[in-house]
Amino acid sequence: MVIYFTGTGNSKFIAERIADALGDNSVNSFNNIKSGTFEEYNSEKPYIFVCPTYAWRIPRVFEGFIKSSSFKGSNNAYFVMTCGGETGNAGHYLKKLCEECSLKFRGIGEVIMPENYTAMFAVPKQSEADKIIEKAIPQADKIIEIIKSGKDIPYGTGGITGKILSAVVNPAFYPLCVKSKAFKANDKCISCGKCEALCPLNNIKLTNGKPAWADNCTHCMACINACPEKAIEYGKASIGKPRYYNLKSI
Repeated sequence: MVIYFTGTGNSKFIAERIADALGDNSVNSFNNIKSGTFEEYNSEKPYIFVCPTYAWRIPRVFEGFIKSSSFKGSNNAYFVMTCGGETGNAGHYLKKLCEECSLKFRGIGEVIMPENYTAMFAVPKQSEADKIIEKAIPQADKIIEIIKSGKDIPYGTGGITGKILSAVVNPAFYPLCVKSKAFKANDKCISCGKCEALCPLNNIKLTNGKPAWADNCTHCMACINACPEKAIEYGKASIGKPRYYNLKSI
């Protein structure tokens, strides 16, 4: 069973490619996370968790989902992380997560996908994003072949830098960077409510026809990148940047 979390479609695209190749089911964790309800999964095939990389580890919201859910049948767990560059020492923490959840950690695979973190980094134009996705497909297919073989996915620590990024930068990232007060909708907003619907933490509510952000944000960037009118900005950081949503995942 392939279970995924996605903000702008990158991880959905990879998860569905893996599921199709393995003849398996793909399950979006979104509804469970949004509703705060968790369930028992049962699969005789290995569990494959696919998600983006947030500050060199898996998103805390997805980690919480895994901890709150129950996994029966197979206890084998593979992880595939989409990222803009690298995953640091994420494997160390995933192994500990698996131990806590009575799962057998079978390794972590990286797939480089287009950057979507509009609040901090440069985001590619669609033509550039398409080229990155094209290069990502062989990376995903290599991981698929390893899973098919029943072998562990080899992974590294990222060296001293990777260990620091995952152990020091990640904990600091959430209190220092993951804030929603900078999100604003401008006059181009058409009150469609798409941002509210796509927010996995119910952090956005339409007020007088305009989105308002509370303080429970995971910086998935779904709202700003999926807005059909490009009406959402993150302070001055997003002004003039392209918006990225993986159209191949729709």
